[in-house]
Amino acid sequence: MRAHVGDQLVVESPANGATRRDGEIVGLHHEDGTPPYDVHWSDTDEVTLVFPGPDARIRHLEHGTGGSPDPVSPDVGSRPSSDEARQRTGAGFDTPPPEGASHAGDIGHRVAAERRRQGLTRAETARRAKMAPQYLAYLEERSADPSLASLIRLAAALGTSVAALRGSGIDLPPGRGQALLDPQLRDLSPDECRARLSTHGLGRVAVSTPGGPAVVPVNYEVVDDAIVFRTAPNSAPAAAVGTDVAFEVDHVDEAMSQGWSVLAVGPARAVTEPEAVRRLADHAHSKPWAGGERELWVSIRPTQLTGRRISPSDRSGH
Repeated sequence: MRAHVGDQLVVESPANGATRRDGEIVGLHHEDGTPPYDVHWSDTDEVTLVFPGPDARIRHLEHGTGGSPDPVSPDVGSRPSSDEARQRTGAGFDTPPPEGASHAGDIGHRVAAERRRQGLTRAETARRAKMAPQYLAYLEERSADPSLASLIRLAAALGTSVAALRGSGIDLPPGRGQALLDPQLRDLSPDECRARLSTHGLGRVAVSTPGGPAVVPVNYEVVDDAIVFRTAPNSAPAAAVGTDVAFEVDHVDEAMSQGWSVLAVGPARAVTEPEAVRRLADHAHSKPWAGGERELWVSIRPTQLTGRRISPSDRSGH
């Protein structure tokens, strides 16, 4: 039995031939169109991995004849056009998830976030993972429970692990993977440091408080080469105002045993001018992750900007 994305899988009762279930094929696991398939069932609105049995048939549209769908064809005689397949596999994708959907949608969020972090399009990621772009769209946008095979291919395509996509290490510190056999540590230029700071993100500010030194995570923005964050008066991050502070951002890619860190050092001040405060609030990418009333904007103007990166050695023979 062969199929293409966009075909309809019909499972019939062997006893009386009555239709028992049908769904759209949204993902193929073999390039030649042989089973298994990822099927979007019309009765439950779920996507599951299916190994069609003897009671399964594939429906496909005859093109250019105006004919009706073939209800019993075991093989596909003609491939639906890309537009038709896109319309058919997209049917129902914008409906709300089923009642009581689980946290399986978290996997889609993690896949989309990692894909965007690496600058990959959905089409390129689907090609690498050998799955239909329509199925990847479904996974990213809906509460879905992908098969282990799909997760393994996605993890390989994104250079990460199945555990990471499932979020199983969310309560563990980063850096628990194995170090490179022959790592190279090199300094980052100021421009490379600015590129990694990007426009916004999550970093840590080191301050001196009445209770002693403290390092506090804050979500930050980069505005006119200054690092700004929002906090509450009398909080630990607010102790940065009027002092020289250190601000650090890093990223560890445990799957590749690589990483980088950027350190900014400079004076911090409170932003009090109404127009400047309004501008920061209007252009902020996110509310503070910690929530609550955090209306004090703090700006750090770096006087030192340094960074380092760990990567594989480029020496020959390694």
